[in-house]
Amino acid sequence: MDKQYQTPEIDSTRIAVPERISIALDEIAADLREGLLALAVGAGMQVLTAMMDADVTAMCGPRGQHDPDRAAVRHGHERGSVPLGGRRVPVTRPRMRAADGSGELPVASYEAVNDTEVLGRMALERMLAGLSTRRYTAGLEPVGAQVTDAATAVSKSAVSRKFVAATETALADLLSADLSTLDLVAFMVDGVHFAEHCCVVALGIGIDGTKYPLALVEGSTENATLVTELIVSLRERGLDVTRPVLAVVDGSKALHRAIKDVFDHPVIQRCQLHKVRNVVDKLPEKLKSVVQRRMRDAYHAEGALAAQAQLEALAAELDRTHSGAAASVREGLDETLTVLRLEVSPTLARTLRSTNAIESMISICREHARNVKRWRDGKMALRWCAAGMVEAGKQFRRVNGHLHLPALRVALERHVATETAGVVRHDGRVTAA
Repeated sequence: MDKQYQTPEIDSTRIAVPERISIALDEIAADLREGLLALAVGAGMQVLTAMMDADVTAMCGPRGQHDPDRAAVRHGHERGSVPLGGRRVPVTRPRMRAADGSGELPVASYEAVNDTEVLGRMALERMLAGLSTRRYTAGLEPVGAQVTDAATAVSKSAVSRKFVAATETALADLLSADLSTLDLVAFMVDGVHFAEHCCVVALGIGIDGTKYPLALVEGSTENATLVTELIVSLRERGLDVTRPVLAVVDGSKALHRAIKDVFDHPVIQRCQLHKVRNVVDKLPEKLKSVVQRRMRDAYHAEGALAAQAQLEALAAELDRTHSGAAASVREGLDETLTVLRLEVSPTLARTLRSTNAIESMISICREHARNVKRWRDGKMALRWCAAGMVEAGKQFRRVNGHLHLPALRVALERHVATETAGVVRHDGRVTAA
Protein backbone atom coordinates (compact mmCIF):
# COMPACT_ATOMS: atom_id res chain seq x y z
CA MET A 1 0.00 0.00 0.00
CA ASP A 2 1.39 3.41 -0.98
CA LYS A 3 1.65 5.91 1.83
CA GLN A 4 0.74 9.58 1.34
CA TYR A 5 3.47 11.65 2.95
CA GLN A 6 3.27 15.29 3.95
CA THR A 7 6.40 16.05 1.95
CA PRO A 8 6.10 14.48 -1.54
CA GLU A 9 9.62 15.45 -2.63
CA ILE A 10 12.63 14.53 -0.51
CA ASP A 11 15.30 17.17 -0.01
CA SER A 12 18.62 15.38 0.40
CA THR A 13 19.86 18.18 2.67
CA ARG A 14 17.41 16.94 5.31
CA ILE A 15 19.30 13.67 5.67
CA ALA A 16 20.87 13.45 9.08
CA VAL A 17 24.43 12.12 8.77
CA PRO A 18 25.84 10.80 12.07
CA GLU A 19 29.43 11.76 12.87
CA ARG A 20 30.37 8.17 13.76
CA ILE A 21 28.82 4.84 12.86
CA SER A 22 29.67 1.61 14.64
CA ILE A 23 29.74 -1.48 12.42
CA ALA A 24 29.22 -4.93 13.88
CA LEU A 25 32.17 -6.72 12.28
CA ASP A 26 31.08 -10.10 13.53
CA GLU A 27 27.92 -9.80 11.39
CA ILE A 28 29.85 -9.16 8.17
CA ALA A 29 32.95 -11.27 8.80
CA ALA A 30 31.44 -14.14 6.81
CA ASP A 31 31.05 -11.81 3.83
CA LEU A 32 34.81 -11.39 3.58
CA ARG A 33 35.14 -14.94 2.26
CA GLU A 34 32.82 -13.99 -0.64
CA GLY A 35 34.92 -11.01 -1.71
CA LEU A 36 35.50 -7.37 -0.94
CA LEU A 37 32.29 -6.27 -2.68
CA ALA A 38 30.17 -8.53 -0.48
CA LEU A 39 31.96 -7.14 2.59
CA ALA A 40 31.31 -3.55 1.42
CA VAL A 41 27.63 -4.32 0.85
CA GLY A 42 27.26 -5.79 4.33
CA ALA A 43 28.88 -2.73 5.85
CA GLY A 44 26.80 -0.44 3.65
CA MET A 45 23.53 -1.99 4.82
CA GLN A 46 24.54 -1.30 8.41
CA VAL A 47 25.43 2.29 7.48
CA LEU A 48 22.00 2.75 5.87
CA THR A 49 20.30 1.47 9.02
CA ALA A 50 22.30 3.92 11.15
CA MET A 51 21.44 6.82 8.82
CA MET A 52 17.73 6.00 8.95
CA ASP A 53 17.87 5.91 12.75
CA ALA A 54 19.68 9.26 12.71
CA ASP A 55 16.93 10.76 10.53
CA VAL A 56 14.28 9.57 12.96
CA THR A 57 16.23 10.92 15.94
CA ALA A 58 16.60 14.32 14.23
CA MET A 59 12.84 14.56 13.74
CA CYS A 60 11.60 12.82 16.91
CA GLY A 61 14.36 13.54 19.38
CA PRO A 62 16.42 10.98 21.35
CA ARG A 63 14.62 7.80 22.28
CA GLY A 64 13.22 7.81 25.83
CA GLN A 65 13.49 11.60 26.23
CA HIS A 66 10.36 13.71 25.93
CA ASP A 67 10.74 16.72 23.66
CA PRO A 68 7.70 19.03 23.51
CA ASP A 69 9.07 20.73 20.37
CA ARG A 70 9.56 17.58 18.34
CA ALA A 71 8.19 17.57 14.80
CA ALA A 72 7.35 13.86 14.69
CA VAL A 73 6.85 10.77 16.80
CA ARG A 74 8.14 7.25 16.23
CA HIS A 75 5.64 4.86 14.71
CA GLY A 76 7.36 1.48 14.76
CA HIS A 77 9.02 -0.30 11.84
CA GLU A 78 7.97 -2.00 8.62
CA ARG A 79 9.51 -4.09 5.86
CA GLY A 80 10.92 -2.19 2.90
CA SER A 81 13.47 -2.66 0.15
CA VAL A 82 16.18 -0.67 -1.62
CA PRO A 83 17.85 -1.14 -5.02
CA LEU A 84 21.28 -2.72 -4.97
CA GLY A 85 23.25 -3.77 -8.02
CA GLY A 86 20.26 -4.41 -10.29
CA ARG A 87 18.11 -6.07 -7.62
CA ARG A 88 16.04 -5.05 -4.63
CA VAL A 89 17.14 -6.17 -1.17
CA PRO A 90 14.91 -6.13 1.92
CA VAL A 91 15.52 -3.70 4.79
CA THR A 92 13.63 -2.89 7.96
CA ARG A 93 12.78 0.78 7.86
CA PRO A 94 11.58 2.95 10.74
CA ARG A 95 8.35 4.91 10.53
CA MET A 96 7.36 8.24 12.02
CA ARG A 97 4.24 10.39 12.04
CA ALA A 98 3.83 14.14 12.33
CA ALA A 99 3.44 15.30 15.93
CA ASP A 100 0.28 17.20 15.05
CA GLY A 101 -1.32 13.99 13.73
CA SER A 102 -1.51 15.19 10.13
CA GLY A 103 0.04 12.05 8.65
CA GLU A 104 3.13 9.93 8.10
CA LEU A 105 6.47 11.55 7.35
CA PRO A 106 9.16 10.10 5.09
CA VAL A 107 12.55 8.94 6.29
CA ALA A 108 14.87 11.06 4.16
CA SER A 109 17.78 8.63 3.81
CA TYR A 110 15.48 5.74 2.88
CA GLU A 111 13.68 7.79 0.23
CA ALA A 112 16.99 9.09 -1.17
CA VAL A 113 18.34 5.61 -1.91
CA ASN A 114 15.01 4.11 -2.93
CA ASP A 115 15.20 5.20 -6.57
CA THR A 116 13.54 2.61 -8.80
CA GLU A 117 14.88 4.29 -11.95
CA VAL A 118 18.26 2.76 -11.16
CA LEU A 119 16.79 -0.71 -11.67
CA GLY A 120 15.23 0.31 -14.96
CA ARG A 121 18.50 1.73 -16.27
CA MET A 122 20.42 -1.39 -15.28
CA ALA A 123 17.85 -3.68 -16.88
CA LEU A 124 17.98 -1.57 -20.05
CA GLU A 125 21.78 -1.61 -20.21
CA ARG A 126 22.05 -5.36 -19.65
CA MET A 127 19.37 -6.33 -22.15
CA LEU A 128 20.79 -4.00 -24.80
CA ALA A 129 24.13 -5.67 -24.18
CA GLY A 130 22.55 -9.00 -25.13
CA LEU A 131 21.61 -10.46 -21.74
CA SER A 132 18.23 -12.18 -21.81
CA THR A 133 15.64 -11.84 -19.06
CA ARG A 134 16.20 -15.49 -18.14
CA ARG A 135 19.91 -14.88 -17.54
CA TYR A 136 19.59 -11.44 -15.98
CA THR A 137 21.02 -12.53 -12.63
CA ALA A 138 24.18 -13.79 -14.38
CA GLY A 139 25.12 -10.17 -15.10
CA LEU A 140 24.74 -8.92 -11.52
CA GLU A 141 27.60 -8.24 -9.16
CA PRO A 142 28.40 -10.79 -6.42
CA VAL A 143 27.14 -9.04 -3.29
CA GLY A 144 27.10 -11.99 -0.93
CA ALA A 145 24.97 -15.12 -0.64
CA GLN A 146 22.81 -13.71 2.15
CA VAL A 147 21.85 -10.62 0.15
CA THR A 148 21.43 -12.58 -3.09
CA ASP A 149 19.11 -15.13 -1.50
CA ALA A 150 16.84 -12.39 -0.10
CA ALA A 151 16.87 -10.24 -3.26
CA THR A 152 13.74 -9.56 -5.30
CA ALA A 153 12.91 -7.93 -8.68
CA VAL A 154 15.19 -10.32 -10.57
CA SER A 155 12.60 -12.68 -12.05
CA LYS A 156 12.08 -12.83 -15.80
CA SER A 157 8.76 -11.01 -15.61
CA ALA A 158 10.06 -8.33 -13.23
CA VAL A 159 13.07 -7.61 -15.45
CA SER A 160 10.81 -7.52 -18.51
CA ARG A 161 8.52 -4.96 -16.85
CA LYS A 162 11.49 -2.78 -15.93
CA PHE A 163 12.85 -3.00 -19.47
CA VAL A 164 9.49 -2.12 -21.02
CA ALA A 165 9.15 0.90 -18.73
CA ALA A 166 12.72 2.05 -19.49
CA THR A 167 12.30 1.71 -23.27
CA GLU A 168 8.94 3.51 -23.17
CA THR A 169 10.72 6.36 -21.42
CA ALA A 170 13.49 6.33 -24.02
CA LEU A 171 10.90 6.41 -26.83
CA ALA A 172 8.93 9.25 -25.24
CA ASP A 173 12.09 11.30 -24.60
CA LEU A 174 13.30 10.79 -28.17
CA LEU A 175 9.98 11.80 -29.72
CA SER A 176 9.48 14.85 -27.49
CA ALA A 177 12.97 16.37 -27.51
CA ASP A 178 12.97 20.07 -28.42
CA LEU A 179 14.69 20.70 -31.79
CA SER A 180 14.30 24.46 -31.92
CA THR A 181 17.97 25.07 -31.07
CA LEU A 182 19.35 22.50 -33.52
CA ASP A 183 21.20 24.11 -36.43
CA LEU A 184 20.83 21.30 -38.95
CA VAL A 185 23.19 21.10 -41.93
CA ALA A 186 22.69 17.52 -43.11
CA PHE A 187 19.79 15.11 -42.74
CA MET A 188 19.59 11.36 -43.32
CA VAL A 189 16.60 9.05 -43.26
CA ASP A 190 16.39 5.29 -43.77
CA GLY A 191 14.38 2.26 -42.72
CA VAL A 192 15.14 -0.71 -40.46
CA HIS A 193 13.05 -3.87 -40.39
CA PHE A 194 12.20 -5.88 -37.29
CA ALA A 195 10.31 -8.94 -38.57
CA GLU A 196 7.29 -7.54 -40.47
CA HIS A 197 7.62 -4.10 -38.84
CA CYS A 198 9.49 -1.27 -40.56
CA CYS A 199 10.84 1.63 -38.51
CA VAL A 200 11.84 4.71 -40.48
CA VAL A 201 14.54 6.57 -38.56
CA ALA A 202 16.08 10.02 -39.00
CA LEU A 203 19.57 11.26 -38.20
CA GLY A 204 20.72 14.88 -38.22
CA ILE A 205 24.16 16.48 -38.39
CA GLY A 206 24.51 19.85 -36.71
CA ILE A 207 26.75 22.73 -37.77
CA ASP A 208 29.33 21.61 -35.18
CA GLY A 209 29.50 18.07 -36.62
CA THR A 210 27.50 16.41 -33.85
CA LYS A 211 25.17 13.61 -34.95
CA TYR A 212 21.68 13.55 -33.45
CA PRO A 213 19.16 10.67 -33.51
CA LEU A 214 16.06 12.70 -34.33
CA ALA A 215 12.96 10.53 -34.55
CA LEU A 216 11.39 7.31 -35.77
CA VAL A 217 8.01 6.10 -36.96
CA GLU A 218 6.68 2.58 -37.49
CA GLY A 219 4.85 1.13 -40.47
CA SER A 220 4.98 -1.73 -42.93
CA THR A 221 7.08 -0.09 -45.69
CA GLU A 222 9.06 3.07 -46.38
CA ASN A 223 6.14 4.81 -48.08
CA ALA A 224 5.89 8.54 -48.69
CA THR A 225 3.09 9.01 -46.16
CA LEU A 226 5.14 7.42 -43.38
CA VAL A 227 8.26 9.45 -44.12
CA THR A 228 6.26 12.67 -44.44
CA GLU A 229 4.72 11.98 -41.03
CA LEU A 230 8.18 11.59 -39.55
CA ILE A 231 9.56 14.81 -41.04
CA VAL A 232 6.44 16.78 -40.17
CA SER A 233 6.85 15.66 -36.55
CA LEU A 234 10.36 17.14 -36.60
CA ARG A 235 8.97 20.45 -37.81
CA GLU A 236 6.33 20.41 -35.09
CA ARG A 237 9.06 19.90 -32.49
CA GLY A 238 10.75 23.12 -33.59
CA LEU A 239 13.18 21.99 -36.30
CA ASP A 240 13.89 24.80 -38.75
CA VAL A 241 12.96 23.45 -42.19
CA THR A 242 13.32 26.79 -43.97
CA ARG A 243 17.12 26.77 -44.19
CA PRO A 244 18.92 24.83 -46.93
CA VAL A 245 19.86 21.32 -45.82
CA LEU A 246 21.76 18.50 -47.49
CA ALA A 247 19.48 15.44 -47.48
CA VAL A 248 21.40 12.19 -47.96
CA VAL A 249 19.14 9.31 -49.01
CA ASP A 250 19.24 6.05 -50.91
CA GLY A 251 17.31 5.60 -54.13
CA SER A 252 13.87 5.41 -52.50
CA LYS A 253 11.38 7.64 -54.32
CA ALA A 254 9.26 7.81 -51.15
CA LEU A 255 12.08 9.39 -49.16
CA HIS A 256 12.87 11.78 -51.97
CA ARG A 257 9.26 12.92 -52.30
CA ALA A 258 8.67 13.36 -48.56
CA ILE A 259 11.81 15.45 -48.10
CA LYS A 260 10.84 17.69 -51.01
CA ASP A 261 7.33 18.11 -49.57
CA VAL A 262 8.36 19.19 -46.07
CA PHE A 263 11.74 20.94 -46.31
CA ASP A 264 11.67 24.32 -48.02
CA HIS A 265 15.11 24.05 -49.63
CA PRO A 266 16.43 20.49 -49.56
CA VAL A 267 19.50 19.63 -51.63
CA ILE A 268 19.44 15.91 -52.38
CA GLN A 269 22.56 13.74 -52.30
CA ARG A 270 21.88 10.21 -53.51
CA CYS A 271 23.99 7.58 -51.75
CA GLN A 272 26.83 6.67 -54.08
CA LEU A 273 27.33 3.25 -52.51
CA HIS A 274 23.69 2.33 -53.12
CA LYS A 275 24.02 3.49 -56.72
CA VAL A 276 27.12 1.34 -57.28
CA ARG A 277 25.38 -1.70 -55.78
CA ASN A 278 22.28 -1.13 -57.90
CA VAL A 279 24.36 -1.05 -61.08
CA VAL A 280 26.59 -4.05 -60.39
CA ASP A 281 23.57 -6.14 -59.39
CA LYS A 282 22.51 -5.95 -63.05
CA LEU A 283 25.84 -7.21 -64.35
CA PRO A 284 27.48 -10.65 -64.72
CA GLU A 285 30.21 -11.59 -62.26
CA LYS A 286 33.06 -10.95 -64.71
CA LEU A 287 32.08 -7.28 -65.11
CA LYS A 288 31.10 -6.39 -61.54
CA SER A 289 34.54 -5.56 -60.15
CA VAL A 290 35.55 -3.53 -63.22
CA VAL A 291 32.39 -1.42 -63.27
CA GLN A 292 32.47 -0.99 -59.52
CA ARG A 293 36.03 0.35 -59.66
CA ARG A 294 35.25 2.73 -62.54
CA MET A 295 32.20 4.16 -60.75
CA ARG A 296 34.12 4.67 -57.53
CA ASP A 297 36.93 6.38 -59.43
CA ALA A 298 34.38 8.67 -61.06
CA TYR A 299 32.81 9.60 -57.72
CA HIS A 300 36.27 10.56 -56.46
CA ALA A 301 37.03 12.78 -59.45
CA GLU A 302 38.22 16.34 -58.96
CA GLY A 303 34.90 17.87 -59.94
CA ALA A 304 31.29 17.17 -60.85
CA LEU A 305 31.85 17.72 -64.60
CA ALA A 306 34.72 15.21 -64.74
CA ALA A 307 32.73 12.66 -62.73
CA GLN A 308 29.67 13.08 -64.94
CA ALA A 309 31.74 12.64 -68.09
CA GLN A 310 33.26 9.39 -66.78
CA LEU A 311 29.89 7.98 -65.73
CA GLU A 312 28.21 8.88 -69.02
CA ALA A 313 31.07 7.24 -70.91
CA LEU A 314 30.60 4.11 -68.79
CA ALA A 315 26.86 4.11 -69.49
CA ALA A 316 27.50 4.44 -73.22
CA GLU A 317 29.77 1.38 -73.13
CA LEU A 318 27.22 -0.64 -71.16
CA ASP A 319 24.46 0.29 -73.61
CA ARG A 320 25.82 -2.22 -76.10
CA THR A 321 25.50 -5.31 -73.91
CA HIS A 322 23.77 -4.43 -70.62
CA SER A 323 21.21 -1.72 -71.22
CA GLY A 324 19.60 -2.22 -67.78
CA ALA A 325 22.88 -1.43 -66.02
CA ALA A 326 23.41 1.57 -68.32
CA ALA A 327 19.98 2.93 -67.46
CA SER A 328 20.73 2.46 -63.76
CA VAL A 329 23.93 4.50 -64.12
CA ARG A 330 22.02 7.38 -65.72
CA GLU A 331 19.06 7.28 -63.31
CA GLY A 332 19.46 10.08 -60.75
CA LEU A 333 23.07 10.59 -61.87
CA ASP A 334 23.14 14.32 -61.13
CA GLU A 335 21.94 13.79 -57.55
CA THR A 336 24.79 11.36 -56.86
CA LEU A 337 27.24 14.17 -57.69
CA THR A 338 25.84 16.80 -55.32
CA VAL A 339 28.79 16.75 -52.90
CA LEU A 340 31.15 17.26 -55.83
CA ARG A 341 29.00 20.06 -57.23
CA LEU A 342 29.01 21.77 -53.82
CA GLU A 343 32.80 21.35 -53.66
CA VAL A 344 32.64 19.68 -50.28
CA SER A 345 36.08 18.94 -48.82
CA PRO A 346 37.20 15.32 -49.41
CA THR A 347 37.31 14.60 -45.68
CA LEU A 348 33.73 15.74 -45.10
CA ALA A 349 32.56 14.23 -48.40
CA ARG A 350 33.45 10.75 -47.13
CA THR A 351 30.62 11.11 -44.62
CA LEU A 352 28.10 12.86 -46.84
CA ARG A 353 28.48 10.89 -50.08
CA SER A 354 26.68 7.88 -48.59
CA THR A 355 24.16 6.87 -45.93
CA ASN A 356 26.80 5.01 -43.91
CA ALA A 357 26.30 7.28 -40.88
CA ILE A 358 22.64 6.38 -40.44
CA GLU A 359 23.23 2.75 -41.41
CA SER A 360 25.80 2.56 -38.61
CA MET A 361 23.10 3.69 -36.17
CA ILE A 362 20.69 1.14 -37.65
CA SER A 363 23.25 -1.66 -37.25
CA ILE A 364 23.56 -0.78 -33.55
CA CYS A 365 19.77 -1.01 -33.21
CA ARG A 366 19.79 -4.44 -34.89
CA GLU A 367 22.68 -5.65 -32.76
CA HIS A 368 20.94 -4.72 -29.52
CA ALA A 369 17.74 -6.49 -30.63
CA ARG A 370 19.44 -9.67 -31.83
CA ASN A 371 18.07 -11.78 -28.96
CA VAL A 372 14.42 -10.92 -29.62
CA LYS A 373 12.69 -13.98 -31.03
CA ARG A 374 9.11 -12.74 -31.25
CA TRP A 375 7.99 -9.24 -32.14
CA ARG A 376 4.56 -8.80 -30.62
CA ASP A 377 3.55 -5.52 -32.25
CA GLY A 378 4.76 -2.29 -33.77
CA LYS A 379 5.03 -0.58 -30.38
CA MET A 380 7.57 -3.18 -29.30
CA ALA A 381 9.61 -2.54 -32.45
CA LEU A 382 9.49 1.21 -31.76
CA ARG A 383 10.65 0.72 -28.16
CA TRP A 384 13.61 -1.45 -29.10
CA CYS A 385 14.58 0.79 -31.99
CA ALA A 386 14.38 3.93 -29.83
CA ALA A 387 16.51 2.33 -27.13
CA GLY A 388 19.06 1.36 -29.77
CA MET A 389 19.10 4.88 -31.21
CA VAL A 390 19.66 6.40 -27.78
CA GLU A 391 22.47 3.93 -27.13
CA ALA A 392 23.99 4.70 -30.53
CA GLY A 393 23.86 8.40 -29.69
CA LYS A 394 26.15 7.73 -26.73
CA GLN A 395 28.73 6.24 -29.09
CA PHE A 396 28.62 8.98 -31.73
CA ARG A 397 31.64 11.09 -32.51
CA ARG A 398 31.64 14.26 -34.54
CA VAL A 399 31.83 13.67 -38.27
CA ASN A 400 35.21 13.76 -39.97
CA GLY A 401 35.84 17.14 -41.51
CA HIS A 402 33.32 18.90 -39.27
CA LEU A 403 35.36 22.11 -39.48
CA HIS A 404 34.23 22.38 -43.12
CA LEU A 405 30.51 22.32 -42.26
CA PRO A 406 30.18 26.14 -42.13
CA ALA A 407 31.60 26.20 -45.67
CA LEU A 408 29.01 23.58 -46.65
CA ARG A 409 26.27 25.80 -45.25
CA VAL A 410 27.49 28.67 -47.44
CA ALA A 411 27.64 26.36 -50.48
CA LEU A 412 24.09 25.14 -49.84
CA GLU A 413 22.77 28.69 -49.58
CA ARG A 414 24.58 29.63 -52.79
CA HIS A 415 23.19 26.56 -54.56
CA VAL A 416 19.62 27.33 -53.47
CA ALA A 417 20.01 30.98 -54.49
CA THR A 418 21.26 29.88 -57.89
CA GLU A 419 18.32 27.52 -58.35
CA THR A 420 15.95 30.29 -57.37
CA ALA A 421 17.47 32.69 -59.91
CA GLY A 422 17.79 30.21 -62.75
CA VAL A 423 17.46 26.66 -63.94
CA VAL A 424 20.32 24.29 -63.14
CA ARG A 425 21.18 21.98 -66.03
CA HIS A 426 22.45 18.43 -65.57
CA ASP A 427 26.00 19.54 -66.30
CA GLY A 428 25.89 22.00 -63.40
CA ARG A 429 25.58 25.11 -65.57
CA VAL A 430 22.81 27.67 -65.09
CA THR A 431 20.51 29.20 -67.63
CA ALA A 432 18.10 32.08 -67.12
CA ALA A 433 14.70 31.21 -65.75
